Amino acid sequence: MSALRPIGGDGHRTCRFCGEALSLSLVDLGAQPLANSYLTKEALSRPEPRYPLHARVCRACRLVQVGAAVPPEEIFSDYAYFSSVATSWVAHAERYAQVMRDRLGLGPASRVVEVASNDGYLLRHFVAMGIPCLGIEPAANVAAEAQSRGVPTEVAFFGRATAERIRERDGPADLIAANNVFAHVPDLNDFAAGFAALLAPDGTLTLEFPHLLNLLRELQFDTIYHEHYCYFSLAAAERVLAAQGLAVFDVEELPTHGGSLRLFVAHAAAKRAPGPGLEAVRAKEAAAGLDTDAAYAGYAARCASVRDGLLAFLDAMRAEGKRVAAYGAAAKGNTLLNYCGITAEDGRIAYVVDRAPSKQGRYLPGSHIPILAPQAIADEKPDIVLILPWNLRREIAADLAFVAEWGGRFAVAVPRLEVFVPA
Repeated sequence: MSALRPIGGDGHRTCRFCGEALSLSLVDLGAQPLANSYLTKEALSRPEPRYPLHARVCRACRLVQVGAAVPPEEIFSDYAYFSSVATSWVAHAERYAQVMRDRLGLGPASRVVEVASNDGYLLRHFVAMGIPCLGIEPAANVAAEAQSRGVPTEVAFFGRATAERIRERDGPADLIAANNVFAHVPDLNDFAAGFAALLAPDGTLTLEFPHLLNLLRELQFDTIYHEHYCYFSLAAAERVLAAQGLAVFDVEELPTHGGSLRLFVAHAAAKRAPGPGLEAVRAKEAAAGLDTDAAYAGYAARCASVRDGLLAFLDAMRAEGKRVAAYGAAAKGNTLLNYCGITAEDGRIAYVVDRAPSKQGRYLPGSHIPILAPQAIADEKPDIVLILPWNLRREIAADLAFVAEWGGRFAVAVPRLEVFVPA
């Protein structure tokens, strides 16, 4: 018998790819607010909606997924995340643009489309190279930022209809980039069909997403939130793409977001020769047994251990009179804080700082911890800075090296509690 807990009283669910009933629970993180719905001071006095956040495994296709709590229009039409805030991510995008230009021979006669192009963090590099491009971004507020930087951007949700309309108007795409968006769509099959409709016969699609294998091994449960509908292995992604006549022909393993995959995809009819990365990642997933129930067993208990360890640490700091601040009003941090039940009222975390002006002056969803500008760290001199976006811990610790001046320390909670001093 599997050690995974069967789905109980929160309703029947079916797989958003293959339609099979979902019968295995990976982890139930409780009822949580939308992770990127930051609150104004006025909103604190109003009831805050919460929705079940429960990740399940499809036994048929092994796609890990959460239920669609709210329509995507309520999450993505006005969005608080601006990609350009993270300097390391902008550098990653610039390297990508240079590599794709050289690998695919892109030039003024080519066409590049990015799906979920955010504030133009990536396409601005293609614009600088003189390569025609178009961003497709559903959030009007971040699309406006891209347009102000000279990046052509269309405000729309991507799917088959949008892809066919753009292809009819502009022609097919030689390169489609889709970074950290494949997880964000509830209608997975329509989204993948859009790739097939827009991609030129000899074109290339690249998909980047956090690798499910790392979510499991490194306890990255805080990357689970309502706008991340799916959590992909290579095998599951290949199944989804193959259903639309698309084939993965190479894979790169990336350090971004705690360990990601970059898939190189083409029309299956193009018969691209497979690259070495494809078989390497397939072998890793097979060795981990991702096609078996055993790979997912015990995950919820391990997540609970992280929660309990963080709470014990914060309670110990409070008992010692130590002041704790957090860095990074990131969605993953909101999942963690709400799973732990941490609030502004309990005094465990005094405030969080974030570089994004769009978040400053607001409050974290659920916990209602105030969001301040990073200068607050230097002004307030906390004893502990809890880094919530652990994937950026080195960048953040380097920026805040001055914390050492008053004997301050850093901490991260995932995949295990770690306290360390500035280098």
